[in-house]
Amino acid sequence: MENLYLIRSKSDDQNIIVGLKLLEYYSKNYKNIAIYCPIASKHDISIFQEWLNQFSINQNIENTYSFIDKDAMEEFNKDSNIFFNTILKTYEELKEKYEFVLTIGFSQFGIGILDTFGLNVKIAKNLNTPIVADVCSEYMSMTQKHLDKLLNGKNYVLIDENIDFEKISQLKSYDFMTPYRFKYEMIKKGIKNKKTVVLPEGNDERILKACDILLKTEVVDLIILGDEKEIKQNAEKLMLNIHSAKMMNPSTSDLCEEFASMLYEARKSKGMTLDQAKELVKDKTYFGTLLVHSGKADAMVSGASTTTAETIRPALQLIKTQEGVSSVSGLFFMGLEDKMLAFADCAVNPNPTAEQLASSAYVSAMTAKSFGLDPKVALLSYSSGDSGKGESVDLVKEALKIAKEKYPELNIDGPMQFDCAYDPKTAASKMPESKIAGQINVYVFPDLDAANIGYKAVQRTANALAIGPILQGLKKPVNDLSRGCLVDDIVDTVILSAVQAQ
Repeated sequence: MENLYLIRSKSDDQNIIVGLKLLEYYSKNYKNIAIYCPIASKHDISIFQEWLNQFSINQNIENTYSFIDKDAMEEFNKDSNIFFNTILKTYEELKEKYEFVLTIGFSQFGIGILDTFGLNVKIAKNLNTPIVADVCSEYMSMTQKHLDKLLNGKNYVLIDENIDFEKISQLKSYDFMTPYRFKYEMIKKGIKNKKTVVLPEGNDERILKACDILLKTEVVDLIILGDEKEIKQNAEKLMLNIHSAKMMNPSTSDLCEEFASMLYEARKSKGMTLDQAKELVKDKTYFGTLLVHSGKADAMVSGASTTTAETIRPALQLIKTQEGVSSVSGLFFMGLEDKMLAFADCAVNPNPTAEQLASSAYVSAMTAKSFGLDPKVALLSYSSGDSGKGESVDLVKEALKIAKEKYPELNIDGPMQFDCAYDPKTAASKMPESKIAGQINVYVFPDLDAANIGYKAVQRTANALAIGPILQGLKKPVNDLSRGCLVDDIVDTVILSAVQAQ
């Protein structure tokens, strides 16, 4: 164990005693330790400075916290993504530099004890740092029930002034994949291997606002399509800084002739003339697709003001599908409280064939894997195992057979009802012979109706984060936005596309 999250008690004196005992113990067991508090008060900072001196910890006081308490609430309410990303970034930098990080929970946040306790647990889950909670004896039982619920049975230890270090040494780091950690990992991957993403809809305010955010994070390079003068004027009115983005006008670009020849060569066998190609390259979506196809950009994100068909058609004509993949499909990453799920196909194929379902299962697993998930795939149905009969069940069974033959490395099972796929207890009852039922993180729906309804139901009723749709199966990333997308949706999709391009 290389980390620990201490949730403090209500007693300041007891907190100091416990903190000192933990630091004394770990400074003897590790050569290089660090102190970290996500949200610190001025009183905390003075104590931390004393501890740094007392235990000869080589750490600047400014690196012991992410927020001063008076600023934390404002940042949390303004943008929780920035709030959690800042905490994750500070903590991960400490983890890289030090052998052991003692994270000390904050003592006040919001209006109540449970608010503070709950947010401490949430931060520990984002950091995947096992919890030690300093609790007065009268609150032990209540705290235990609360942590059992919040941590889904993950390990923790309740302590008082008498610390059982043997118990603490048995703790293991958590393995939660929270939406905030998922986004943090995406940004980290993007920055490490920066790619260029083209945005054809430069006339949309949401696109420009997303560009401002993306360029500040330096996670991608951007090409914005449209009239450069108009784009800059609109950005200025909105008080946005997009100066570092490259801007191109498909109607007047020097690339039009080159792209027209490229498009003509690709489509002349389908009856396209050179004059038609010259006219078509002035279309923003075709021009953007050609930037990706020619390698001048790594990915494209479109759809804020154009249809899915308008986004996909040029990509299918020019970029085309990957070898061994029969069709394009669309996947959403669904962020729950402490896990990420993948839902497919929520965007493209209304009534997929068995072959298309098998293909969708494979590419969805590969997408999930590329974003840090260990894919366990379910082909969903209204029945589980051999319990049901009917045309749609037979289709899913055929898809499973194809997937197992064509992609033997795929960890897949079905037909499976959603509850059987998601819940271990239900799985034990409905499909006891399955090795992955109850542990599924990639859900392949039988048709577009079920998939689209399913992801929106989870998004709205469970307040889940929905990132996507990610178009899968193309040789290079081209992703589609919903016409009702928010700025955050655009930001997430652009970063996803940049990671896909890697």
